[in-house]
Amino acid sequence: MAGNSYGTLYKVTTFGESHGEALGGIIDGCPSGIELDLEAIEVEMSRRKPGQSAIVTQRKEPDAVQFLSGIFEGKTTGTPIGFIIPNTNQKSDDYSHIKDNYRPSHADYVYDQKYGFRDYRGGGRSSARETASRVVAGAIAKQMLPEIKINAYVSSVGPIHLDTPYQDLDFSKIESNPVRCPDEKSAAIMEEYIRDIRKQGDTVGGIVSCVIQNVPVGLGEPVFDKLHAELGKAMLSINAVKGFEYGSGFSGSEMKGSQHNDLYNPDGTTKTNLSGGIQGGISNGMDIYFRVAFKPVATIMQTQDSLDNKGNITPMTGKGRHDPCVVPRAVPIVEAMAAIVLADFYLINKTY
Repeated sequence: MAGNSYGTLYKVTTFGESHGEALGGIIDGCPSGIELDLEAIEVEMSRRKPGQSAIVTQRKEPDAVQFLSGIFEGKTTGTPIGFIIPNTNQKSDDYSHIKDNYRPSHADYVYDQKYGFRDYRGGGRSSARETASRVVAGAIAKQMLPEIKINAYVSSVGPIHLDTPYQDLDFSKIESNPVRCPDEKSAAIMEEYIRDIRKQGDTVGGIVSCVIQNVPVGLGEPVFDKLHAELGKAMLSINAVKGFEYGSGFSGSEMKGSQHNDLYNPDGTTKTNLSGGIQGGISNGMDIYFRVAFKPVATIMQTQDSLDNKGNITPMTGKGRHDPCVVPRAVPIVEAMAAIVLADFYLINKTY
């Protein structure tokens, strides 16, 4: 299986399966001499880990990171940073019913067809549990770039939308509720909606918005390696993501050029920011903001038709522990992938 690495100079490779012994990763290219705050890494992991509230999967994993290399006396050495995250709460018997069956809208069928063999326990390598390794790499990337501020938050759950401009939100309230929505009233409505969806044995999607501030001018490479192209690739590589838009996004297609152009101030900043902080594929120093759309979790606690490996259509009811809505736990994953992209471009920019 190829495609387990991301990045050019700050390169992250992940490994492991949902019900294997451990997940893990190798970070290549991290500069030496960075004094790491290991507690901050644990905080990022706790934001993603399962079982953190009543509206997420009840799988209980401490997600404790064990660093194996690349760190000495609390500082990065410049050598590859290796780490593992042991799995401690697998319940593989919950997945025995899909050994010979393909769940609707999962990767079961395509993995079997492509590789001829699959680890069906918890989805194996296709499980979103893989993203735990990305959060570790992203947490270190954030500490590489302490001046850059990355804040993601839930801006919609199903039909419930938070339309308040991000400039009017208090990002310090993101962690004040289990939904990770900085608007308390909207968060309460979203949480109740997720609880109701869970009672129905169903799932629901949502949107995570992300704002990146204090980005220097010059990150990104023209043509094929544009900053927004890499951010899009990074976000679309996250499990369950179905869409990505930055700046004015699709709404910009309805505007006139006279409305959409960001006019300059004398210092090079712009009066508006419909460009989303990126022009010509390069950061312009303004805030970068984007939205990431997540589909409903495919495993539902209702009976649906599935396909077995002999070509028969058979009924199947979901089992196991699953999120009724992924977006609350996706917030730190979106931040992590954004940090990894920026760390990579930061190092690339230093080569000029």
